[in-house]
Amino acid sequence: MAALIAENFRFLSLFFKSKDVMIFNGLVALGTVGSEELFSVVAFHCPCSPARNYIYGLAAIGVPALALFLIGVIWNNHTWNLVAECHKRGTKNFSAAATFLLFGSIMGRASVAPITWSVISLLRGEAYICALSEFVKPSSLDKFPAEYGAEVLAKIPCRDVPANLTKFRDEVTRRLRYESQLFGWLLIGIVAVLIFLTKCLKHCCSPLSYRQEAYWAQYRSNEDKLFRRTAEVHSRILAAKNVKQFFGFVALDKEEKELVQEFPVEGVQPSPQWNAITGVYIYRENKGFPLYSRLHKWAKGVEGNGPTPEGHELLFLAS
Repeated sequence: MAALIAENFRFLSLFFKSKDVMIFNGLVALGTVGSEELFSVVAFHCPCSPARNYIYGLAAIGVPALALFLIGVIWNNHTWNLVAECHKRGTKNFSAAATFLLFGSIMGRASVAPITWSVISLLRGEAYICALSEFVKPSSLDKFPAEYGAEVLAKIPCRDVPANLTKFRDEVTRRLRYESQLFGWLLIGIVAVLIFLTKCLKHCCSPLSYRQEAYWAQYRSNEDKLFRRTAEVHSRILAAKNVKQFFGFVALDKEEKELVQEFPVEGVQPSPQWNAITGVYIYRENKGFPLYSRLHKWAKGVEGNGPTPEGHELLFLAS
């Protein structure tokens, strides 16, 4: 029984490690849902005034979505790899398909939070009702008093209408909420179809087998973890060495003393080496052998960024 439980935990651990991007996107979506709920309770207050309603309602949906999109672009590692690539090497080594793939990856990941925000806002309907209540045609409402117009309709989200218009207020609210939720469900459907088609296209066009793609993902994850861990130790030892040279001694705890003794650091990596392992990386092969990262490429001594006579570029971006 214990062995079975341990095996199940091991399976779940491997599953979640292989689905880290999906889990991250899920956490982003959940965080966005919570933020939207908090915003609706605390910050959303429709002005209930003609002309202002429309601007405020659209801003309540669009501005936070835009801010979340920009934050997603900033947090994406591919964004800064692209910036480094353009700064150091330019984009002459990338084909149009590779450039489209890279931008699609950045925009796709950055769109998770704004799409979630827009969907939740539409399903709740408050911002939509605020924005469009004044545009409801009085003629579409049965027996609506002719003396009332857009000014009264604009006050419907605040429920500040004459008593004889209560039934019309409820009808307008139901109608606009229906439209808002319909657009929300349609947006969910469209996004789901796009995700499905993108995943199908990715696997159909991938030059890698399923097992090699899983291996590449594991390699990239392990390389990143080991690189960060080693860089942290290297920088600590180098800092200790320089502090000791300045003061004549350095105050280290037991763990740091063991690190200094075990891993002697004699120098630092020159800038060309850092530049060689920094930037966008599209999967490439050299003489039939895969190169899984810029660090892997540097370690094998392969020069240049574009395809060579001995190797070729395969348009597949690391996730």
